[in-house]
Amino acid sequence: MINQTIQLSILFFLLLAMNVSAQSVFGKWKTIDDRTGLPKGVIEIYKKDGLMYGKVIKILEEGMEGVTCVKCDGELKDKPVEGMEIITAGEKHEDGEWKGKRLFDPQQAMTFRFKIWLNPDNHNELKVRGYLAFIFRTQTWLRVEG
Repeated sequence: MINQTIQLSILFFLLLAMNVSAQSVFGKWKTIDDRTGLPKGVIEIYKKDGLMYGKVIKILEEGMEGVTCVKCDGELKDKPVEGMEIITAGEKHEDGEWKGKRLFDPQQAMTFRFKIWLNPDNHNELKVRGYLAFIFRTQTWLRVEG
């Protein structure tokens, strides 16, 4: 009886740990073009020194594999988009949102302020909003399993 209780307790904590990690903004996310509805790439969002970062780990658009940042200036000019850091130093706020000053779009070679949060109705959807002055655009990214 005690052995079963211990096994059930362990199972409960394992399931709880899996559920908590599934509700994190960190991990791999498939970007969806909000204009075409087509997948564009996979972004890995990770934490470093308590801040949020994200980099392109895979291009999904057909014919765009190996694309470089032709519109970029400086050190990013003609660098591969795959492997490029596009989210830099986001800070977590009390409301659970992550905010920062650098969300980089290599296709347009533009940098935006950003706000990122999990969809409260579906933790497998990430809301990514980029701001340029008072204009903003929000995309929904989808969690990639594994």
